[in-house]
Amino acid sequence: MPVTTLDAGTALVLIDLQNATVGAPCVPHSGPDVVARTALLAGAFRDHGATVVLVRVTRAEDHADGTPGRKDTPNYTGPMPTGWDEIVEDLRGHSGDILVTKRNWGAFYGTDLDLQLRRRGITQVVLAGIATSIGVESTARNAHELGYHVTLATDAMADMDPEAHRNSIERIFPMLGECGTSDEIIELLAKSADAP
Repeated sequence: MPVTTLDAGTALVLIDLQNATVGAPCVPHSGPDVVARTALLAGAFRDHGATVVLVRVTRAEDHADGTPGRKDTPNYTGPMPTGWDEIVEDLRGHSGDILVTKRNWGAFYGTDLDLQLRRRGITQVVLAGIATSIGVESTARNAHELGYHVTLATDAMADMDPEAHRNSIERIFPMLGECGTSDEIIELLAKSADAP
């Protein structure tokens, strides 16, 4: 189904578009393709005076702030390259944007994202970023549970695993919100701005 509505209080929330994730091999879109589409989205939101949130993930050098718990896949404990957690240049540098730093998959838990959005009267979030099945899906689930209207820019996200990406797009996201392309969202944003 196409995206039907953007609330007057809609924010664009871009997940983990930073040097390490954008440089990783992704499907079905490359990291640079995702950045190009999200840059267009961000530009349209800024042009309409709407909120843009850039979310980055980081961790301490000693990994002491990592999530604990037993799991089958071990945590990476090696050193990270300098600048791995910096937002890519194509998206940063806009003074009106909100920067949120997280240490988990989802952008709400342990951050002030919910506070930042509610104080600005935001009732809807448009999500995009990398990786579809990790940071984007976790944030979409949190947003849905917190009562936000959720819209997912499906051509402005990518994953390292094609099946995980497909599962999120086809099975999970339709239960959390509305899915559409960047162009559809930009067109709807323009129409919403022109409405009386």
